[in-house]
Amino acid sequence: MPPKAPKAKGKAKPPEEKRQESLQAVVLADTYETRFRPFSLERPKCLLPLANTPVIEYTLEFLARAGVEDIFIYCGSHSEQVEEYIDTSRWKLSTSPFKNLVLFKSDAASVGDAMRDLDSRALITGDFLLVSGDLVSNIAIEPALARHRGRREKDKNAIMTMVLCESGIHHRIKTTNRKPVFVINPATDRCLHYEEIHASGRNGRHVTLDPDLLSEHAEIEVREDLIDCRIDICTPDVLGLWCDNFDYQSLRTSFLFGVLKDYELNGKTIHTHIVTDQYAARVRNLRAYNAISKDMTGRWTYPLCPDSNHVPGQNYRYNRYGIYQETDVTLERSSRVRGRCVLGRRTVIGEGVTVSESFLGRSCQIGKCAKIEDSYLWDNVVVGDGSTIRQAVVAEGAVIGKGCIIESGALISYKVRIADNTTVSASKKITRAVVAKGIRRNESDNSVVGKGGEGYEDVADSDDDSDASGSSNSMYNNPQASVSDSSVSTLRSEESEFEQTEDRSRRASFISETSDEAAPNKNFHDDASRSILDGLEMDHLPENISLELNAFRMTFNASQHEVRRAVVAAFMKHIANLAHRGTGAREAVHKVFSRYKTVVMRIMFDKDSREKPDQVDFLLCVQRELVSRENGESLLLFVAKEVYDLELVEEDGILQWWPDSRSRQGNMANIRGLTEQFITFLQEAEEDDESEEDEDEE
Repeated sequence: MPPKAPKAKGKAKPPEEKRQESLQAVVLADTYETRFRPFSLERPKCLLPLANTPVIEYTLEFLARAGVEDIFIYCGSHSEQVEEYIDTSRWKLSTSPFKNLVLFKSDAASVGDAMRDLDSRALITGDFLLVSGDLVSNIAIEPALARHRGRREKDKNAIMTMVLCESGIHHRIKTTNRKPVFVINPATDRCLHYEEIHASGRNGRHVTLDPDLLSEHAEIEVREDLIDCRIDICTPDVLGLWCDNFDYQSLRTSFLFGVLKDYELNGKTIHTHIVTDQYAARVRNLRAYNAISKDMTGRWTYPLCPDSNHVPGQNYRYNRYGIYQETDVTLERSSRVRGRCVLGRRTVIGEGVTVSESFLGRSCQIGKCAKIEDSYLWDNVVVGDGSTIRQAVVAEGAVIGKGCIIESGALISYKVRIADNTTVSASKKITRAVVAKGIRRNESDNSVVGKGGEGYEDVADSDDDSDASGSSNSMYNNPQASVSDSSVSTLRSEESEFEQTEDRSRRASFISETSDEAAPNKNFHDDASRSILDGLEMDHLPENISLELNAFRMTFNASQHEVRRAVVAAFMKHIANLAHRGTGAREAVHKVFSRYKTVVMRIMFDKDSREKPDQVDFLLCVQRELVSRENGESLLLFVAKEVYDLELVEEDGILQWWPDSRSRQGNMANIRGLTEQFITFLQEAEEDDESEEDEDEE
């Protein structure tokens, strides 16, 4: 008999119980672009202030929430500044969630060079996240990571998963000059083709597809409505492909396009994970900078908002008027701060000053009777008496003299000094550190900054990433760019997409008769719906939510239609959040409406009248809100039945809403199907009641 094999000292664990490898991440702090000139001449983009917090803080916060343990940051220009910031940040403390945070100073000229350098260092041991240092996202990465690993277990050739955000085709954060198009197999989420449409190109809006794709795949989707936030879940094989193809330089137009094109040769596949109800965007240019900043103050990026105080030493608080303010801010009695603003510590706002929809950093000094509108003033900016700044960016340490006018789109870089009574024309870029044609200028241009001023115009071209009709450096060249009409967050983007696909004149049909305005009060809707949603998420008392809502209504002089619209938007978003956390749709609807029944009761005023305009308006708001939501048809049935059972909407209200022509226009008709049976039940019950009454009379 052969000897018995020795027993193992420890009990072997089944494969599913093995400790999962730590998640790594690579951050490209240098995007190898020049879209932030003239500011990027002196500071790396990842350290520029976004809502008064360095951009890279949001990226690292996202990675910390994703459970990343090892981070490798690739720096290019101004690497010393990035290193100094990281070494003194909270991410290097013993309490940091990261086990390893390594910064590489690289002379790479492209993403491809950085990836090949990373491969040569042999640091990547498993799946890793590849992100840019300008990412702002509250996405929960776990579902995408689980699906990626599941595919990887079945197919080793599934090398990468791109996380994309669903949005409108004309989303304000997108450029109209160059749009990415993803061709996807919806059954497998595999990306089959990638192309960028250039508005000025010969092909216009045409995409060139290999005919074999149509024959090999039963169904494909051509998606132009996705925001590429550059969150990629990669396997180590990705680095090998970068090394094997030295002509790969960019992440999408080179690497992605090349791997998809060479599928027959290498067999590697790239998949997508599309997010519909969370926020993700890159601060890729000044237009995106403006849009994301407004989304932050609108709380679409929550918890990445100023009052979360991500940087040690910050103490922002959010007040009911939409203002984020640190302590030790001086506001003279005659000054006015309006709209969503951010005010940093030790800032002084003088007499007669008006600040609206603007971001002011720390230690800013705003002189008497100055006007700051829809602008960004970074730390230590001085604005003289009587000056006006509209839709501009003024960098740290800059001085704007008395009586100056800074026109829309102007970019005033670090420590520039504008002399008194000087007008800086629209989209002018002024710096003190520009290198033009290889020569550093030391003399100021008085024609630009005025006599006694310091600075000169930066005339170098930036990377083309703009509308065909505007400068790539202006965040305001598109009239919609500075208005928060939509967001990557679905609470607002769904409404925007719906309005873009329907006749815009029809908006008036959703305005109640008590309103004197035909256009929605955007500030009220944003602030009120956000406040209601916060109350729902934190389980505030219904009475408190109603009081807060009434305060908003009086502050903005909002109509009752606008009040109902805000309530519905917040309720539907909260129901979607509950469903995302595992609550059934029917249960979520019942939970929200039964708990906050009184909030709805207080926005209806037609209980005693034969006509039910308020109840009809409420149901139309619900229907419109559910048009672009997943399971919108089922949710409409659940909501209609719930508000009927709770006696929030009467039978007459429902029966007056159903035949209303507005409820059948455009996409509104697409979600009526399941509710039809409920309406039939009510109609038959009403007919039975009428027949019984007739019999009694006889």
